[in-house]
Formats: sequence, structure tokens, C-alpha cells
Amino acid sequence: MPRETAAGERRVALVPKVIEKLRSRGVEVVVEAGAGLGALIPDELFTQAGATIGDPWPCDVVAKVNPPTAEEIGKLREGSTLIGFLAPLTSPETVESLAKADVQAFAMEAIPRISRAQSMDALSSQANVAGYKAVLLAAEHSTRFFPMLTTAAGTVKPATALVLGVGVAGLQALATAKRLGARTTGYDVRPEVADQVRSLGAQWLDLGIEAAGEGGYARELTAEERAEQQKRLEEAITGFDVVITTANVPGRTAPTLVTAAAVKGMRPGSVVVDLAGESGGNCELTEPGKVVVKHDVTIASPLNLPATMPEHASELYARNVSALLELMLVDAGAVAPNWEDEVLAKSCVTRGRND
Repeated sequence: MPRETAAGERRVALVPKVIEKLRSRGVEVVVEAGAGLGALIPDELFTQAGATIGDPWPCDVVAKVNPPTAEEIGKLREGSTLIGFLAPLTSPETVESLAKADVQAFAMEAIPRISRAQSMDALSSQANVAGYKAVLLAAEHSTRFFPMLTTAAGTVKPATALVLGVGVAGLQALATAKRLGARTTGYDVRPEVADQVRSLGAQWLDLGIEAAGEGGYARELTAEERAEQQKRLEEAITGFDVVITTANVPGRTAPTLVTAAAVKGMRPGSVVVDLAGESGGNCELTEPGKVVVKHDVTIASPLNLPATMPEHASELYARNVSALLELMLVDAGAVAPNWEDEVLAKSCVTRGRND
């Protein structure tokens, strides 16, 4: 496991508890010096778990969080295996470089969302972190209380929160906002998630537009559907104190759900937290990576939100990596992927020069 070099990245691909488990399978683990400092894991904890501090790049398997840089790809040994978020849809040049370097690469975001692969679903584990933290950001920037308060000076009504896009991040956001005392409402173009929203004590916002797709994702809406969706959302959004957006279509620009007109119609002091900033944003006035105030409404679009909670985010991600790695391990810790396995076949984005 090498040290992550991306700006602001504090997560690591392996944690001591997972290393202990891999060691029991006969896997020798090498950790680059200082790799865990961002996640508050000193080298001593890695060595206590059985890892060696040294150069990780010549290893048979290299586990990362972020896609490798060109320089890092050059350090990988021919015939080795790389596991990590590789952005195969948005950064195909990375996959091409890995293939030329004769590296077998598995993209964590390409793992199929099937029941058997839930323990390896890094997109979901990190989305849980993002959904939780998004609500805390909304509460921080809000000018109003989340819960109802009854005081000697009178009663304060609870804040109203709308979550647009109720996949894993959205459901976690609804649950967290509910715990903080807000009145919660969820919306998604996939009608089958309405029961999940209601199970969290939230209301379901029905706009009459459905876009169920494959693999647990929503399909891209037609131009007519997008126009109708925006019109109805604009009317609904103005009645909420907090709006959290999580809608993404893999490999595409994020759909616009909160228009400038909707923001303008919101009550002053309201908050929009846009979790789709890395793919353009769901809010028309979003400035990715920044917190801005437009029409007296605060719009926050944090990038790589899971990295702001590196301890638990790393722990969850490391379990995902370990589960995937164990799927391809044979006796004595050797790596031998079974290409008949759907999980391995679909998550592998290059098998080297022969791919």
C-alpha cells in the first residue's frame, strides 16, 4: 500500500485490522512509510499488525484509493495487479497506460451492484460517509435549528430537508437529518425507492417522473422529462430550508436538479449541499469545491467528502479492498483470478498488454 498523493486525500487503502486478516491468508503486506498519517494511523500500528514498512511498488498487488499518476504507473511491476478507484469512464487514458504497462487492474467503482458483491461495494461504503457528512455541513451553514425546540421564549419549528437522489448517500442523508430533528423528504426518479425513504420516517416527493435504470442506477432522462422535472422541482424546492443533492449518472455530467430560479425562490438563510460537484454539480449555481452565497442561499459543493472523515472511510474502504482481494486469492496467498466470476470479470478494466 503506497501513500496517497492526491491533494486533500487522507484515506488509505488498508488499515491494521484488515492487514491482520490478510496476513492470516498468507499475504505479506508492505506499507510505504507515512502512508497512514493522514488517517491518523502511524507506521507503528501497521508493523504491529504484521506489515513491513518499505517500497510497495514492486509488490504483486498494489492497493490504492485514487487513480495512479503517470509516475506511479511507471513504478508498477510488469504483470502486477492494481486495485483502486481508477475512473475508467472519465479517465480512459489511465486504463490505457495501465494496459501498456502490463498491469492487471481492478476498478472498485466497476464492481457490479449485486448481492454477492455487497462487501466489496466501495461506492456504497464511501457514499454512506458522504451522505452523513453532507447533513453536518448543511447544519453548520444553516441559519436555523434542525430540531423543534420548545423554550421559555416559545417554540421553534423544525427545519425541513429535501434530499434529491436517494441512493446510498441520499438514504444516509435522510437518516442523519432525521436524527438531528429535521422534517425530511426524499425524491428520486426511481419510484421503487419510495418505500426505503418512508422506512426512514421521511416523506416521499412524487413528481410523476420515473427513470429506473440498470445496475441500481437511474437512466438518463430525455430532454422533455428533464424540463418537466425541473419545472416541478422548482416549485417544490422553494418550500425547504435544506436541499441535499446526490444525483449522478456514471460517466456523464451530473443532471441539473436545482436551477438558479429555484435557489432564488428559496427562503433567505436556506442551504444547498451539492454532492455531485465532481461531475459538474446538480445545482445550476454550484461552484465545485467552494461554498458560495447566491440570493441569500448558501450553496456548498464539497469535493471528496469521504476524505474529510478518513478514519472510518478508510476502515470501510479497506474492508471492500480486502473482500475483493480475497476473492482472487488461492493457497499460499497467490493471486489467480477466476474470470468465470462475474465480480472479477466486470471489475477488471485491463488484464495487461493482452487486454
